[in-house]
Amino acid sequence: MQARLVSGIKPTGDLTLGNYLGAIKKFIKLQNNFESYIFVADLHALTDSQMSAKELKENKRKIIALYLASGLDPQKVNIFYQSDVLEHGFIQW
Repeated sequence: MQARLVSGIKPTGDLTLGNYLGAIKKFIKLQNNFESYIFVADLHALTDSQMSAKELKENKRKIIALYLASGLDPQKVNIFYQSDVLEHGFIQW
């Protein structure tokens, strides 16, 4: 069985070089060796952010675009919004 990688980035502000160097670059390196699940942590953003729904929606799209533009291959990596998996909400409560 192949090892799994599960990680994501919160869409709470502008994307930074730190997002790339600290996370995305590693996701790209590991995508060939792991069953990868990379998400946008939009539910986490709801709990610790004061942004509007419009800002959240825009930031979510920016992160997906950055994932793809940086080299994450959607044929190898499962890319998704955290809120699209209903079980995430159930786990919290």
